[in-house]
Amino acid sequence: MEGVLSTSERRKVGTAGRKPASRSADAQAASRPRPSLQGIAKMPARDRAYHELKFRILEGRLPPGTTLLETEVASLLSLSRTPVREALIRLEEEGLVDVRPRHGITVKSLSVEEIEQIYQVFSTLEVKAAQLTARRGITAADHERLDGILTQMERASKRGDIEAWSELDDEFHSELVGLCGNPRLQAMLRQLWDLQYHARRAIIKLRPLPIVSDREHRAILAAIAAGNEEEATRLHQQHRDRADEQLVSLLRRQATFPLSQ
Repeated sequence: MEGVLSTSERRKVGTAGRKPASRSADAQAASRPRPSLQGIAKMPARDRAYHELKFRILEGRLPPGTTLLETEVASLLSLSRTPVREALIRLEEEGLVDVRPRHGITVKSLSVEEIEQIYQVFSTLEVKAAQLTARRGITAADHERLDGILTQMERASKRGDIEAWSELDDEFHSELVGLCGNPRLQAMLRQLWDLQYHARRAIIKLRPLPIVSDREHRAILAAIAAGNEEEATRLHQQHRDRADEQLVSLLRRQATFPLSQ
């Protein structure tokens, strides 16, 4: 089959006899999605309301603690109240807003402790995804794509472009999760990612240059490419533990960010 590793190639990228992961439509859904309004004009009104509100919340245009009446939201989006109400129900189910009948909606604020709890679950799932990806194996094309992302990240580190690096970091981890073959795990990661997205964006420029992360990513990819589940799991767990500790520490120092009401 074209694109699948031969036995000799698998000795270099994955283990012999392992079925490589396939990239189905579900697997390509990003586990660390970036907010976007692409294609929103063609959506039904309830979906437009949902995606536009979510975009505004995640990008900080409706910051944590913002309170609006349902009529104000409808006016803001130039939509009727019915699709707006349906969108707000979805956003409340996802944990992004609180809806109080006759009192409007409030964009949820998260304490540092709550964000730390989210990271604990999020990182556990990402580590499991790395293990599953190592178990399934990856194709030569997958390895080339992931290697290319890491090369771009290393270049961003060298020029001190932390924002570009962060976007590529999200892409790399999304790719790993996309190859794990577990759509339920992917969906859970997407929801958790949305909950902490705004807080994480607020501290990007406070992060030190990610030289250590670059080395860790290379080691994780090598373990996955070799089909070494145990090593991939160990390395990814170490990576997430260190990164999460750093992010939570930065959040605690970021006194100007409204994490709690």
